[in-house]
Amino acid sequence: MRIHTINLAAALAIAVAMPASAEQAPEQPAAVPNEGTYMPSNPIRSGPTPFDHAAREQQVASGNQRIEPLAPEEFTPEAQAIADSLTAFFGSKEEGVPKSYATMFKHPGLYKGQLQLGLELNQNGALSPREREMVILRVAWLVRSPFEWGEHVTYGKTLGLTSEEIERITQGSSAPGWSEHDRAVLRGVEELLGDYAVSDETWATLAKTWDEKQLIELPGLVGSYTLTAMLYNSLRFGLLPGNDGFDAR
Repeated sequence: MRIHTINLAAALAIAVAMPASAEQAPEQPAAVPNEGTYMPSNPIRSGPTPFDHAAREQQVASGNQRIEPLAPEEFTPEAQAIADSLTAFFGSKEEGVPKSYATMFKHPGLYKGQLQLGLELNQNGALSPREREMVILRVAWLVRSPFEWGEHVTYGKTLGLTSEEIERITQGSSAPGWSEHDRAVLRGVEELLGDYAVSDETWATLAKTWDEKQLIELPGLVGSYTLTAMLYNSLRFGLLPGNDGFDAR
């Protein structure tokens, strides 16, 4: 009887000391980084980023818009002035006012601000036209914007980029053949989209050939065309005539 009592007491002690199941195990506090520890957020994509081009174009560039464009008679004077200035500057591949303009006129304040930034960077930007298009194309590829990619392949080729360089932009900064400076330009885009900051190493490389205004402009340019891509992808504007989407080189 005494042995039985001892064994029972031991069993009760073990039962109290150990959780009955995994669900009852006490939670361990999550590890907290030390003050000042750098923890990168999103992955930085510097190499090939394969994806289904046709599926993505069907998803974001089907032309089945989520918001219907305004009819011309619905344009406010502000919207009409924006349409006139855009057509004068860019021309148009569509009959009448492009659907993208007419749709964005439903939020003319946002559209005006977006356009002012875009035009400032294009007309008065500190980066060379070739560098600017390299940045925009790498943004367009990483955010998977077929509209933006196809349009800027055309612009880029008129501003000095070759089809071979455009193909290499799809491979990013790790592709062979780039100069040190061009590699850093593309790497800066990848870091801004992946970690929202340019690393010390990339900054130092760019600073060898860029002045302060150009260094400031890089994140502004990436942000501007990321905004444009998100709007076009989300509103689902169709590709314009002559825009081959992701197949454009």
